[in-house]
Amino acid sequence: MRILLVKTSSLGDVIHNLPVVTDLRRHFPDAAIDWVVEEGFAEIAGLHPGVRRVIPAALRRWRKALFAPATWREIGAFRATLQEEGYDLVIDTQGLLKSALIARMARGKRCGYAATAAREPLAARFYDARFDVPKHLHAVERNRRLAALAGGYAATPVPDYGIAVPPAPTFGRTSAILLTATSRDDKLWPEDRWIGLGRALHGRGLTCLLPAGSSAERERATRIAQAIPGASVAPPMRLAELAAQLAAARIVIGVDTGLVHLAAALGRPVLALFSASDPALTGVLAATPAINLGSRGQPPGVGDVLAAAMPLL
Repeated sequence: MRILLVKTSSLGDVIHNLPVVTDLRRHFPDAAIDWVVEEGFAEIAGLHPGVRRVIPAALRRWRKALFAPATWREIGAFRATLQEEGYDLVIDTQGLLKSALIARMARGKRCGYAATAAREPLAARFYDARFDVPKHLHAVERNRRLAALAGGYAATPVPDYGIAVPPAPTFGRTSAILLTATSRDDKLWPEDRWIGLGRALHGRGLTCLLPAGSSAERERATRIAQAIPGASVAPPMRLAELAAQLAAARIVIGVDTGLVHLAAALGRPVLALFSASDPALTGVLAATPAINLGSRGQPPGVGDVLAAAMPLL
């Protein structure tokens, strides 16, 4: 049995697809499972021991230089890699036109969402088999339901992300990782609330670590950390290195960003803070403590977060 998964981005979406690999492995123990993923997230797909081969795509980079000869050489090499062998199932859990076109490049039975269920209905035209999966389900369960319908099995009630990372020894179990950065400003939590939360955590013996990526994110994280005793901003890290830090944390608290989903997938206690999106569809979901606070237009207060955090410490 050879299976190709197509889920290219973004970080949270890629993490939401990890339980699909676990499900497929449970029902097809000898299957060879490959995964097409955006090159920047290839490390995450590679964390799952059930993935035989990660096939990186560079869609974001290719779009920036679409007419360059080097881009088309890379696209040609990518297509040749997809067609090296035939697959019994090609499962596109993304449901976008770009992912459907990638699935179409592969050799095998192409499976995806029906037009009524796909994020971009036009994508359904490129599949050989289309499945109607309710849109009101959580993203993890939509992925799992689609794969189960394509594979002809019933998924277990609780998702298993199937990944484990050796914890980094730097901060240990006394650290609280605060994920203050996200891709949209309306998803941010106010700086004064982070400071109030960080000071309260410090008072309970926890050291706060604030990861950050871009220069703007680092400036914001630095302002927050400077106001919290003992807090520090993490140096720039690759995703795999940051995963090791998350795996070592006593608790992870963050806004709506892919890294809170990674922490949940790694089995750490997680609080996800929502201000501009619906946690019922994209909130943290795991067997270990994973709590969503707030909702669109109603961000949680510091007291709400502390009340939820205390039983987990």
